Amino acid sequence: MTLASGTGRIARFDEPGKPFEIQTVPVPQVGPGEILIRVTRANICGSDVHAWHGTFATRGLGGQLPTVLGHEMVGVVAVLGDDVHSDSDGRPLEVGTRVVFPYFFCCHTCRNCLAGRRNACVNLKMAMLGRADEPPHFVGGYADYFLLPAKAVVYTVPDSVSDEIAAGANCALSQVMYGLERVDLQLGETVVVQGAGALGLYAVAVAKARGAKTVIAIDGVPERLELAKAFGADEVIDITATTDKDRVKIVRRLTDRQGADVVVEVVGHPSAIDEGLKLLGQFGRYVEIGNINIGKTFEFDPSRFVFANKTMVGVSLYDPAVLSRALTFLAEYQDRLPFDRLAAACYRLEDINDAFSAAENKRDVRASIVP
Repeated sequence: MTLASGTGRIARFDEPGKPFEIQTVPVPQVGPGEILIRVTRANICGSDVHAWHGTFATRGLGGQLPTVLGHEMVGVVAVLGDDVHSDSDGRPLEVGTRVVFPYFFCCHTCRNCLAGRRNACVNLKMAMLGRADEPPHFVGGYADYFLLPAKAVVYTVPDSVSDEIAAGANCALSQVMYGLERVDLQLGETVVVQGAGALGLYAVAVAKARGAKTVIAIDGVPERLELAKAFGADEVIDITATTDKDRVKIVRRLTDRQGADVVVEVVGHPSAIDEGLKLLGQFGRYVEIGNINIGKTFEFDPSRFVFANKTMVGVSLYDPAVLSRALTFLAEYQDRLPFDRLAAACYRLEDINDAFSAAENKRDVRASIVP
């Protein structure tokens, strides 16, 4: 066990509908294989907002309350546990090294892990699911520290990539990268992205980087549509100026009447799914990422799947190795794409309630907590 001393703050989340409460708690002792991370930036992801409202129940995933929300984060090594010397790519780790890591932790030994499905680990643990009122307390990103468990995957952030850019790597970027890998997006294919929030903008950028011929982004916020163009969208469609039938016709026209090869759903509302399926062409693949609220449904005609040979792929989390590729992507494209605009608004930890209000009202594409 490695000794740590002092205290740190957490933004304690007791239950939906109640404000966050800033508490000062003891810094935990760091056991063998563990790493104490000093959080330098934690974004407010859509799932955090859903949890805040109670529409995404962390208890349904085995979580407990009170807890600490926040998972899309970047930080620096504060304390290294015994036997920890390097990151998951073999790069040396030391106190002060900037790192990112998947916010979920797999056992590496269960049936799914051994089959290469680590994001479906039978013994999966996750940030935001532990109790905040007992050690180690630092179980989510909205805090001064986060305790990374033993055997966790962790990667060094390239010196050229700032915290502002790196913070989105371990959730939004890696998620859409993994989704497009799952459906094997090919050079020259066409892609429609439903939703131009942070995940949608990353999806646009990654699709173009993978060689998509045409990428079409759909949203109803003018600023987000403008950002989608900046991230590489060839065409944008404003849902406030079109009907669902209009959008199907527009996509058909833009794809030589074929329909899209891939549609990515990151709106987070079931109503988008039926429309998205209509945007697909023969052998089209639908990537479903955004709908995480249990119990929501939609109606569709399954014959459209059968006669058009369509496929729907649900994507939850990602293979941890994707995060390393996400950092490479950021380092390579940061001078060509406006990643800095995804985290334009910063809030102190003590102002977290204001930050969530801004995120809820979509005043910022991504609000960030900077402890």
